[in-house]
Amino acid sequence: MQRSDTRILTTHTGSLPRPRALTRLYARRVRGEPVDEAEIAAAGNAALQDIVPRQIDCGLDVINNGEQQRESFVLYLRHRLTGLGGASARPTWQDLKAYPDYQAALSEGAPAEAVTHTSHLPAAIAEVTYGDPTVIDAECDDFAAALAAQQGRYAEAFLAAPSPGIIGSIVENRFYDTEDRYFAALGRALAVEYRAIVAHGFLLQLDCPDLALERHGSYQDRPLADFIDFCERVVATINESLAGIPRDRVRLHVCWGNYEGPHDADVPLEDILPVILKAKVGGLVLPFANPRHSHEVGVFSKLPLADDQVLVAGVIDTTTNFVEHPEVVAERLERVAQVIGDPHRVMAGTDCGFDTSAGRGRVAGDVAWGKIRAMAEGARIASRRLFR
Repeated sequence: MQRSDTRILTTHTGSLPRPRALTRLYARRVRGEPVDEAEIAAAGNAALQDIVPRQIDCGLDVINNGEQQRESFVLYLRHRLTGLGGASARPTWQDLKAYPDYQAALSEGAPAEAVTHTSHLPAAIAEVTYGDPTVIDAECDDFAAALAAQQGRYAEAFLAAPSPGIIGSIVENRFYDTEDRYFAALGRALAVEYRAIVAHGFLLQLDCPDLALERHGSYQDRPLADFIDFCERVVATINESLAGIPRDRVRLHVCWGNYEGPHDADVPLEDILPVILKAKVGGLVLPFANPRHSHEVGVFSKLPLADDQVLVAGVIDTTTNFVEHPEVVAERLERVAQVIGDPHRVMAGTDCGFDTSAGRGRVAGDVAWGKIRAMAEGARIASRRLFR
């Protein structure tokens, strides 16, 4: 995992805006409508070919495939894992229930042609395994082919994969007699994907919103101690799944849900960071641009990173169409560098993905790219001040 040796490097968190035609295909497939899988594959690959140079042109250093060949950051695995079927249900998040007017407005404004993140959810009804390893190999090969024409124009490349905890929270367990055995099965299955990504030469980003989000989701009516125990067990499973993978090849993303909402029921970072820091990873990717959590970077003064870890600080909000001023980005990065104590261990990033479920992104595509350009310019401004 590269560090910001001479300047603040820039990256993002995963999903980038998808073409509308591709989004419509994904949404139809999720709803169970007939689709041409060859058409989806061709459209996904075409989107991939476009998204790689676009990231570089907008000033990103550490780039990915934009998750163009996936319908969502997590539920693409319904096509890769065995043992899934039936249907699951998700609880309404605690902060939305407290504001029914806003909840209604949010539901009314949901795009018709988008991949749902609250319905058509599968359950675990049989043994969960990773079905065909050649699928992740093919995704890695497609990304490598798209990168081939861009050699020398970017610093590093990554691919994301979800944590056992977020899958276990979304996909109800109806097969295993304990949650721990369910997590263990998910961990073994996901390890196939984790190892493949690293074996192909990419950084692995673990997407773990469950380590914060589930406090006001699945655990909203339970004591904080129960949620912390959940986090402990998820991190232990992650560490088992990463066996044999060098920690400097893995970064871990945590967030409180990539949605515009009150977020006043979010668990404080200080409560969960001690558990997160137990993960055997070389870097953390955390949101510090949104108005609910921007102050929490100060927690690292009390709970510092390990000496070999870096922090990808979210300095761009992914739920509003404001384009941050580059000076605002620079100020945020300087604050993070001050708290961490070393600008070489800081990178600029986004709070989350721009389109975590295809078509659900609240930020218009052209605005998303404008925000990324502003982040790159802000990183340049901060670098001039921090690397003298």
